[in-house]
Amino acid sequence: MKPEIHNIKSETDRLIIRPLQNQDYERWMEGFRNRLPSQHKYDGNKMDMHGWTPQKFNEDVITKLQQLADRDEAYVFGVFRKSDQKHIGKVELSTIMRDEFQWGLLGYTIHNQYWRNGYGKEAVKEALSLAFKELHFHRVEAHINIDNKPSIKLAESAGMEFECTRKGFIYEFEEWTDNLVYFLNAK
Repeated sequence: MKPEIHNIKSETDRLIIRPLQNQDYERWMEGFRNRLPSQHKYDGNKMDMHGWTPQKFNEDVITKLQQLADRDEAYVFGVFRKSDQKHIGKVELSTIMRDEFQWGLLGYTIHNQYWRNGYGKEAVKEALSLAFKELHFHRVEAHINIDNKPSIKLAESAGMEFECTRKGFIYEFEEWTDNLVYFLNAK
C-alpha cells in the first residue's frame, strides 16, 4: 500500500517534520535567503532566490514533490523548528526498490545557519522512524562521500551502521566518486 504523504507529519521535542505546503513559501524563502556562505565542499553555494514567487514555489516545488510521492519515487519533508516555525532544512527518502526489498535512500540538509544545534541528528532519527513506520521501508541507506566528515558523524550519531565503500559509485564533481554506505534496517 502506497503511503499518502499529505497524511504524514511527525514531531520531536524541537522539530516538526512534514511535507512542504503552499503556505510555507515565506519560511522556505527565509531559510535559503539567510544561509551563511558555504562552510565546506558539500555545503553548496547560496541558492539564487531571484524569481521565486509563490506560484513558482507551488509549481516547481510543491507540485513536483507531490508527483514524486504519488509515484513512490521520493518523499521530501520540510524540517521546521517548533519554537518559531522556521524552515531549517529537509529530509528525503527515495525508493531504491520495493517488491521483496523495501529499500530506500536517505538524504538530509540542514541550512548552515542552524548547524551545531543537534537539529540534523534529531531530524534524521525521526526521518528513519518515518521510513520504517509510515513509508514501510525495511532497509534505508545513506550514501556519503568518503571525505564528508560532518555527514558521516551525523549518520553514525543517528544510529546508522557503516557497511562498505562503493568505488566509483556516483558521478559528481566531473568524476566518478567513491561513497561510504551507511544503513539501518527496520527492527
